[in-house]
Amino acid sequence: MILITGGRGAVAAHLLSLLHEHDLAVRVASSDPGKLELPQDVPSIKLDLTDPATFPAALAGIGSVFLYAEASHITQFVAEAAAAGVQHIVVLSSAAVLGPNAENDHLAKGHLDVENAAWNSPITTTILRPGSFSGNAGAWAWPIKSGRPVSLPFPGSYNDPIHEKDVAEAAFAVLTKPRFQQQKYTLSGPESLTFGEQIDQLSQVTGQPITIKQVSPEEWKQEMAEYIPDLYADALINWWKSNDGNPTPLTHTIEELTGHPARTFASWAQDHAADFKH
Repeated sequence: MILITGGRGAVAAHLLSLLHEHDLAVRVASSDPGKLELPQDVPSIKLDLTDPATFPAALAGIGSVFLYAEASHITQFVAEAAAAGVQHIVVLSSAAVLGPNAENDHLAKGHLDVENAAWNSPITTTILRPGSFSGNAGAWAWPIKSGRPVSLPFPGSYNDPIHEKDVAEAAFAVLTKPRFQQQKYTLSGPESLTFGEQIDQLSQVTGQPITIKQVSPEEWKQEMAEYIPDLYADALINWWKSNDGNPTPLTHTIEELTGHPARTFASWAQDHAADFKH
């Protein structure tokens, strides 16, 4: 049986659909399983990766785990997984771990700690390192729907937006095909785009004008203070600044794992256009 952690996430939802379509036994875990919407024949279980007391029951009878990267008790989680007989862990990590200062970067370090704990364990481990999720653009939905400009400190910062469906399909491939296992994969979308270019594409797909308001990093932090803690906000700002005017290197890993090219940001925007319309 395969355990999916972080069951309410977009990648988890698409991965569940793939596993279910192929009649593979799966259990979906969440810190609040009552909010999960699952097929009737798919069991759910409470798993809070910050609460080791929930680990044993969630891992009982599990052969493979799709693991959301939560570092607070990762050593104990991996030990419990090994004791339960888990054979394979797929870590949903981040390409941020490849940065020059990952050990001191608040965004990267948690992912790196999870990677290291799983990779250095006796359990076969496969690591997926997506760059920037296309879904990050969802943070712009509220101002766009309100007809307000999108505040950006670095509108010329590049990223490699990847569709959550592609990440799920990559996870499905490594969970079900042994030849892909015990590897570290960097995943990207098919294009390196600036935030400004992404907003232009959203404007085209939704058929409505979207404007950008360039703000200082401090102004952006103040706007987002209710939603993003300072440490994370600073890490994001540093990342965007480092990519300002610098196109992001791309990989073809999605095609290697899934057999098809990665989906474009425009296709993601089309899939989610309703989220941005007035």
